[in-house]
Amino acid sequence: MRPALDLRLYAILDPDRTGGCDPVALAEAAARGGATLLQLRDKGRNTRRAVALARTLLARLTPLGVPLVVDDRVDVALAAGAAGVHLGREDMAPEDARRLLGPRAVIGVTAHRPQEVDAIDPAVADYAGLGPVHPTATKDPGDPPLGPEGLARLIARLRARAPGFPVVGIAGITAANAAEVIRAGADGVAVISAIFMAEDVEAAARRLRAAVDSALEARRTSP
Repeated sequence: MRPALDLRLYAILDPDRTGGCDPVALAEAAARGGATLLQLRDKGRNTRRAVALARTLLARLTPLGVPLVVDDRVDVALAAGAAGVHLGREDMAPEDARRLLGPRAVIGVTAHRPQEVDAIDPAVADYAGLGPVHPTATKDPGDPPLGPEGLARLIARLRARAPGFPVVGIAGITAANAAEVIRAGADGVAVISAIFMAEDVEAAARRLRAAVDSALEARRTSP
């Protein structure tokens, strides 16, 4: 049985986008502020250093109840004992990652287009990151922004064949626009800059979490 996922505030930590601050301290601050899942996106370190960083993050995050997934690097996730991986369109196939990591690992996938949504296998993947919702300078997704309406269409398309499949919206999301992502049908928001480039990371995470929780409650109670 796979572990339950809480995608409400999915914090993405890129050690190259922390304003020169200690990424481990920032991850801990985000967790204290209400992050429910943290992804390590580390393109710059070699494998040994990436594993060491992931292990350090795990030591800090596990007591706070926040799982760690590793972007792209199945080997790093396996060596460090992370909860799982998030796989982009050019990364290892989810089926191969599942064989390597086992049945209890968390495996997330990225989808930007209808045909990519159609390719998601809910028997293999645990959640989907759909976007880009808004323009972002963090990463070039190679596709135009969906906007909330486009996000809603992708979510509906996915859930038409996989009811209730967990979805997180990604790209350009802030406390000011997080609610529209939830109203589009997402279970949470994936955020990089609005958390880790903020002056006060814990406070920024708390604002985002409050916005998401409020929007989820409004959706739950709406007629």
